[in-house]
Amino acid sequence: MIHDTEADQRAHDRPPLDGLVVLDLSRVLSGPYAAMILGDLGARVIKVERPGIGDETRGWGPPFVGSGPDRTSTYFLSVNRNKESIALDFADDQDRVVLEGMIRQADVLIENFRTGVLDRLGLSHARLHELNPSLVVVSITGFGPDGPLAGKAAYDQIVQGYAGLMSLTGPVGVPSKVGLPIADLSAGMFAVIGALAALGAREQTGRGQVVHTSLLAGVVALHTFQGTRWLIGGDLPTATGNEHPTLAPYGAYRCADDRLVQIAVGNESLWCRLAETLDIDAADPRFSSNEDRRRHEDSLNEILENRFAERPAEQWVKELDDVGVPCGLIRTLDDVYDDPQVRSQGLVAEVDHPELGRLWVPGSPIRMSGYAPNAHQAPPRLDQHGSSLRRWASQAETDPVPTSDY
Repeated sequence: MIHDTEADQRAHDRPPLDGLVVLDLSRVLSGPYAAMILGDLGARVIKVERPGIGDETRGWGPPFVGSGPDRTSTYFLSVNRNKESIALDFADDQDRVVLEGMIRQADVLIENFRTGVLDRLGLSHARLHELNPSLVVVSITGFGPDGPLAGKAAYDQIVQGYAGLMSLTGPVGVPSKVGLPIADLSAGMFAVIGALAALGAREQTGRGQVVHTSLLAGVVALHTFQGTRWLIGGDLPTATGNEHPTLAPYGAYRCADDRLVQIAVGNESLWCRLAETLDIDAADPRFSSNEDRRRHEDSLNEILENRFAERPAEQWVKELDDVGVPCGLIRTLDDVYDDPQVRSQGLVAEVDHPELGRLWVPGSPIRMSGYAPNAHQAPPRLDQHGSSLRRWASQAETDPVPTSDY
């Protein structure tokens, strides 16, 4: 049955996390990224920052946008949309009262302090639950909340190396980091998953809990088949450049116009279609199964390199697309953000910043049939919403969450 009433439309327009209040006490990337995802889904996110300085990524540049006191790094703008900002000094008694007032009314609190720092500030997880027993506390650390490295400082690249990811990435014999801060980003995504699970549990119990994840945990969780390759198969993975560790052919090949085309052959049907398109004998005993192709990968790659060098990249992509072989060009970000497919998926979002004007930022990767977001709010100026949030915090005992003053 199709519903088309005004009430149905209002329900469709209501964000899935509407009414949820998130306190973002985190900084840099993992926590702010998690909080932004929740904000994209409709939660009210309040970013708590240091007076005068704010999140240090405000100064991580170049590149910067704007000038003078409004100058902001593009790094900060990438992970702080759909948030309000208040500047608080945790050591100041009056600011501490404001913070505790907000904690009493929040549903989720996200922090990525090093293990033990919140305890020293008098804001242990136990204290947070004294203030608000229903609060879901999300704690993101570098290496985990306990164990021999619990207090160790962590940045993304350090964890990429420690967690083995760099040993799997880049050219053979050259350990390389991933071109994105994947340890931070994966921790942020797992933090969101944990937060939503804890909110679901709260529906049954009425009580909050502490959700732990870490940069180390995020990367190790992403090992997937590379992890079981070692744990179960006893085969220690190493870097293989653009080739796949278990499938062949699978990689990037240079074409007549010097551009690269990638192909991914994941089954025998695809191999036969690729072989026919490139005029290769699919039944050649060296290549008749994936295991054979892996064993003779050097010979196969030499043949493929010669074939792909005969025509321009776009022509190969069209021919391979026509027969259903997964393929694609290796592109730079200027091409990506101009791409009509990328824009059709809402992956480029427009925000209107009060000082910086119209900005374009990477959009949310989540689409839902029951919610169509109309607009995103620009990342906030430092303490942009301080006045209204202080008023709200002072009324924590009796008043409901007010409407945001965006």
